[in-house]
Amino acid sequence: MSSPRIDEDLRETIMTRPDVILEDPDLMRALIAANERAMGGNIVDLRGIAMDRLEARLDRLEDTHRSVIAAAYENLAGTNQVHRAILRLMDPVEFEPFLRDLGGEVAEILRVDVVKLVLESVQNDDDPAIKRLGSVLSVAAPGFIEGYLNGGRNAPLRQVTLRQIDSGEPEIYGEKADWIRSEACLKLDFGPGRLPGLLALGAEDPHQFTPQQGTDLLAFFTGVFERQMRRWLS
Repeated sequence: MSSPRIDEDLRETIMTRPDVILEDPDLMRALIAANERAMGGNIVDLRGIAMDRLEARLDRLEDTHRSVIAAAYENLAGTNQVHRAILRLMDPVEFEPFLRDLGGEVAEILRVDVVKLVLESVQNDDDPAIKRLGSVLSVAAPGFIEGYLNGGRNAPLRQVTLRQIDSGEPEIYGEKADWIRSEACLKLDFGPGRLPGLLALGAEDPHQFTPQQGTDLLAFFTGVFERQMRRWLS
């Protein structure tokens, strides 16, 4: 019984352009499978095994390549985001507009739901001067920030703390505390002789801030913010 002949036009196309088949993974797999069937089950095709392994390795390399590219784009987007927020922070020439922008445009650029600036002070929240500065600023007793960041543990404080929480601290987030599920806490150093501050970025998304994320960009943002605050405080 004669084998069926291939269509002449198709044969001619393959003969003149073999690279079409070589560059098509599905066609190559079909040809390899047909070759293995023709050889029978008792013959070990080392070339086929090698190709399977090379194909699996190529798939892994492609997955890694895509992951690296995605991470690079994400880092670039994060860098641009922080740079835009910093430029916006540097625009106001008075403290009140600075705070308004912090809770408005800066929060939108950073894509967080709430931004709160906490300053330790012996002054009371009911002070009219503090109330005039709006809802972004809150005042806490000395020692509050350290206790909030380390939870009472005797551990060194990090400049940036990322964590998931069941709900926000009312003393910081006020009426919005119940729906805060993750936060970035930026510890602020205002220089010798001054009490520390805290910039809290709260998010409803529990995965927006997690301890596994990098903190380099937020650390840079913290450094710039500290310098801006020192200018206002002076």
